[in-house]
Amino acid sequence: MNRPSWRRLLATVAPGAFWLVVFSLLPTLLILYASFLQRGPHGWLSGPLTLVNYARFFGISSSGFDPLYLNILGRSFLLGIVTTVAVVLLGYPFAFFIARSRHKNLLLLLVVLPFWTNFLIRVYAWIVIFQRRGVLNALLTYLHLPTLHLYPSWTAVYVGTIYTYLPFLILPLYASVEKVDWTLLEAAYDLGAGRVRGFWHAIFPQTLPGLVAGVLLVFIPALGTFVISDLLGAGKAILIGNVIQQQFGGSRDWAFGSAAAFVLMALVLLGLWLYARRAGESGMGELL
Repeated sequence: MNRPSWRRLLATVAPGAFWLVVFSLLPTLLILYASFLQRGPHGWLSGPLTLVNYARFFGISSSGFDPLYLNILGRSFLLGIVTTVAVVLLGYPFAFFIARSRHKNLLLLLVVLPFWTNFLIRVYAWIVIFQRRGVLNALLTYLHLPTLHLYPSWTAVYVGTIYTYLPFLILPLYASVEKVDWTLLEAAYDLGAGRVRGFWHAIFPQTLPGLVAGVLLVFIPALGTFVISDLLGAGKAILIGNVIQQQFGGSRDWAFGSAAAFVLMALVLLGLWLYARRAGESGMGELL
C-alpha cells in the first residue's frame, strides 16, 4: 500500500479511534483504577490499592458473609430478564403488524412519539396514573371496581421499565421484518410445512438480527436503570443502578461505586462474549 493510501486510511480511522479511546477506553480504565482505591476522610479517593471494595460487594468481610449487594444484583438481573421477555412478547408481533399495515408511517410515528417528551416527564406520568387518587383508580371507582395501590411498588417499576424500553425493540425488529422474503414462507408451505413450522424455519431466522439487536438495547439499559426504580419505587425498589448512583452521590464512596460499576460491566461483557462464542459455534454468526 502506497503512502497516500495509508494517509487516507489514517484519516478515516483516526476520528473513530480517538472517540473510542477518549470517551470509552479511558473512562473504563479510570473506573477500574478507582475501584482499587479507598474512600478518604472527606470522600476523596486515596490509596493504597486494595481489593476491599470487591470483597465488600461480594459480601466477604471479617464479620462473615453478607449477600446484600449480591441480592440487589440478582433483583437487577431479574428486572432486566423480565423486562426483555415482556418487551419481546409485546414488540415482536407488533413489529409484524406495523410492517404489514397500510398505515405503517403513522404507527411508526406513534412508536417514536414518546421520545419527543422528556424521559422524566414520561416516568412522572406513570405516578399520576398509579397513585392512590390517580387516573387508574379514578377509572376503577367509576366502574365500581376495587381500587389498586400500585404506587410505590415493584409492579409500577416493572410497568414503567417495560413501557420505556419497548420502542428500543420494535424499531430494530421492524427494520428486519421490512426485509423479510415472504416467498420462503410460500416455499415452506409447498414443501408441506404448517404455519408454525413454516414461520419458525422461513421467517424467524430472517428477523433474528433485529431481534438480537433489540434484546441487547433493552436488556443492558434495563439492567442498570435507577431513575425508574427511584421514582416509581419511591426509594423502596433498590437496584444495582441505585447503589452505584448513591455511591457517587450522597455517600461519596467513589471507590466502592467504581467497583460495583465495573462488576456490572464485566458481567454484561462476559454474557455478550459467551453469546457471541456460542452463536459462532452454532453457525448463527452469519446471521448476526
